[in-house]
Amino acid sequence: MDALNDDEVLFVGTAEAEHTEMYLKAIWHIREKGGDVKISTIAKRLNVRQPSVVQMLKKLAERDLVKYNKAGVSLTESGDNIAASMIRNSRLLEVLMDSALKIEIDEEMVCGIEHHMSKQFTDALCVMLNCPSKSPRGREIPMGECCKTSRGQ
Repeated sequence: MDALNDDEVLFVGTAEAEHTEMYLKAIWHIREKGGDVKISTIAKRLNVRQPSVVQMLKKLAERDLVKYNKAGVSLTESGDNIAASMIRNSRLLEVLMDSALKIEIDEEMVCGIEHHMSKQFTDALCVMLNCPSKSPRGREIPMGECCKTSRGQ
C-alpha cells in the first residue's frame, strides 16, 4: 500500500491550548492543596520563571480565564471549568492505567493524552470505569454529567 494514499489522518496539536490548560491545571492543583495561588507558586509548580507566568496570566486574564493581582490568582468560572475538565481527564486516565490496565501510572503519558480527550470520550471512559470519585492517589475526580445518576446526586 502506498503510504501517501493511506487514509490515516494526522493532526498537529495546538501547543498554545495545551499551555493554557497546564496553567489552569497548575492553579487548580495549588488551590486544591490549600496553598496560596501566587505568581511564585505557579512558577515553581510549572518550573518556569516568574516573568513567564506574569505574561501568561495577562493572556489568560484577557480571555477571562483568571483574575490576578499582587495578592493572588484565582480562576474565573470559565477557567475553573477548563481546569476541572483537565483534572477529570487526568485522574480518569490514572484510574484506567492503575485499575483497568494494571500498569504503572505514566504521568508524562497522562499529560500528553488529557488535552486531546473530547467530552464524549471522557464520559464514556468514566462510565466504563464505573464513575470513580477518587483517583488511585486518593484525589477527588470532578464529577461529570454521567456521574450524577450513578453517584446518586
